Amino acid sequence: MTSLICTLQHHQDDVNWCAFAAKLLATCSGDKTLRIYDARDFSELPFSPLTGHGYTVHCCCFSACGQFLASCSTDATTVIWSMVSGEIEAVLEHPGRSPVRICAFSPDSLHLVSGASDGTLALWDFPSRQLRRTGAVNDTTMVACSFSPCSQMFMTGSTYGDLRLWDLRMNQLHAEKNAHDLGVSCCTFAPSILSGGQVVQFRVASCGQDSLLKIWAINKFSSGAYKMKLLHMLTGQSAPVLSCAYSSDGQLLVSGSVDKTVTIYDAENAVLLYRLKQHERYVTACAFSPTSPLIATGSMDKTVNIWRLEDGCSGNGGKLLPEESAQTSIKGRASGGRSKLLVSDWSEDDVSQWLLEEGLEGLVDRFKANNIDGTELLSLTKETLASELHVESVGLRSKLLRKVEELKSDSVCLGIPDEFLCPITRELMKEPVIAADGYSYEKEAIESWISTKNRSSPMTNLPLLTTLLTPNHTLKMAIGRWKTSH
Repeated sequence: MTSLICTLQHHQDDVNWCAFAAKLLATCSGDKTLRIYDARDFSELPFSPLTGHGYTVHCCCFSACGQFLASCSTDATTVIWSMVSGEIEAVLEHPGRSPVRICAFSPDSLHLVSGASDGTLALWDFPSRQLRRTGAVNDTTMVACSFSPCSQMFMTGSTYGDLRLWDLRMNQLHAEKNAHDLGVSCCTFAPSILSGGQVVQFRVASCGQDSLLKIWAINKFSSGAYKMKLLHMLTGQSAPVLSCAYSSDGQLLVSGSVDKTVTIYDAENAVLLYRLKQHERYVTACAFSPTSPLIATGSMDKTVNIWRLEDGCSGNGGKLLPEESAQTSIKGRASGGRSKLLVSDWSEDDVSQWLLEEGLEGLVDRFKANNIDGTELLSLTKETLASELHVESVGLRSKLLRKVEELKSDSVCLGIPDEFLCPITRELMKEPVIAADGYSYEKEAIESWISTKNRSSPMTNLPLLTTLLTPNHTLKMAIGRWKTSH
């Protein structure tokens, strides 16, 4: 479910764009200003509002680290702001001095693209703030732009209705004519890269004046050729769709429309999950937080709404639902007072009871003294047993670890969906994250793997292109729902 947690009412004109960084939210407006908020409590920062533009501010975006914010305006400039001081770092004047409608950082923050009302594009080298290349599509206005997760290409959309894929030399790799009848409004790359055989695949969402939200696959072949294919056409809104954004894990897709609604989809299965009706006028902007299950939506009603996506772990006013009655293990033995199915949910007393049942009563006092609960039990190794718990008997250590492995195996047999288990630990995930190989892992497990396994994928053994880990909020919600239903 979703809940509205606050409404920001500081702008004096239409809100045109919203952008999240890890700790900040930025909004921009027809009132010529940008507003910067702390993403923890949505209090406005001391240096906000930012007032460097002379006309409407159409778009804003953060650099990857959140240290800089770029904004573009009808005044034909893209301004770079410091998020430490709120001061202007640079003013990038668009070639031809045409109103700038869109700007986008590459994920590695090495490049910035700006697109203008005359159809021109400017590719900037961000570290040096120098213009690197220019390009153009005649007789149209650039209104949408998004970089691929690899930072090596970007997609643009225009009022003509086409989507175009460009490389960093400003070569057109592909043009999808008439992608949206009457014009494109927004486009955004999904954060993940899919690979298999001789093909690398990217996903892109786009929306437009035809009232449609579309999901595309872009296939890059080993020959260097690109092919774009329509995967899904989403019809959840009844008027032109003005904005769209992927969640940081790529599992959810949000869009805002002229019909005043916000829709949230399961992006992989193209299923409508929620329709939100709170704005009084067109919804012009939407953005997911990269670190929290939050969505910001902006509107021509001059407000920004902040929504929370519940993770499904709780109900009944935030309290856990009553647990099922005592479960029976694979061996047909009752689990006594341990009514919880998941070992990771066991208390210290549950662990002590289990030790007694397994004939390991000699460890009970030692485990209690070290506050070993279910989570700690599952993470035990020979090294921790010897060095931290001082279990000197090799045979006793081996017996305990065998019993722990049986517990893990029993968890699988008791019906935990395989996709909820970390591929490394084979335990139910608590903080699932997506790695560069596209697989989800328990955060602590993959961080440890990366630090000790030379950045190779646990699933493919291929090098990880990046060590960036993205929270998988959708999977966390699914695990939470499964836990409450069991």
